[in-house]
Amino acid sequence: MTQTHTPAPSLAWSQALQAKLMAALDAAWAILEHSQDPAEIRRARDKAKAIGDLAAMARKVAQMIPTARKPPVDVLAAGLAAVQGGADLGVMAAPLAAQAEHARRALDKLKGGRRGRL
Repeated sequence: MTQTHTPAPSLAWSQALQAKLMAALDAAWAILEHSQDPAEIRRARDKAKAIGDLAAMARKVAQMIPTARKPPVDVLAAGLAAVQGGADLGVMAAPLAAQAEHARRALDKLKGGRRGRL
C-alpha cells in the first residue's frame, strides 16, 4: 500500500475549524448557563473539554504550516537607496551606530567584562 502525501492545511482550513470550534463552545456554554440538570451540565463540561483538546491539537497542526516570511532588510541596500535619494547619512548612521554599541556592550557582558572569557 502506498502512502500518499496529503497537502498541509491552509490558513482557510484553520480559520474554518476555529469558527466551528467557537460555535460548538458557545453552544456548550449556553447549555451550562441555562441548565439545572447535573447530568446535562456534566455532558456540556465534557464536551467543552473535548473542544479545548481539539483546539489545542488544531493549533499545533496549524503551526506546522510554513508561514510567508518577510525578506530581511539589507542595511547596505537601504543605505545605498538613502544615498541615491539624497538622504543625509548622519541621520541613518546614528541608529546603526547605537545598535552596534548596544550589541558590543551585550557581548562584553556575556564575556564577563573585559576579561575576554566566554
